[in-house]
Amino acid sequence: MNAARTATYISVCRLDDIDPETGVTALVRGEVVAVFRTHDDRVFALSNYDPYGHASVLARGIVGTRGDVPFVASPLLKQAFSLETGRCLDDPSVAVATYEVDVVEGEIRVGVAVAL
Repeated sequence: MNAARTATYISVCRLDDIDPETGVTALVRGEVVAVFRTHDDRVFALSNYDPYGHASVLARGIVGTRGDVPFVASPLLKQAFSLETGRCLDDPSVAVATYEVDVVEGEIRVGVAVAL
């Protein structure tokens, strides 16, 4: 039997704390999450763990776009991960976890699943 799940949001920082086209890390319920702000003030959250470089570094990556897809390139081996889906743009068989994000009155909140 699967437990019912719902999402709750954890405040991590203010939108103004993140410069456009950069990321920061936040510890959310024991998980290291990379939170990114794009040039058009959209906010995304991914796992900070780079599955290629085997290190928690994605928040320090280069933020950009390929076509209309916002991405972060790992600072280690430069693989690009979609900020929307977490999927590696260079190898679609690899992905990192994504998190729901909400911005309320300038406060960035990251969604986490909670078992009921």
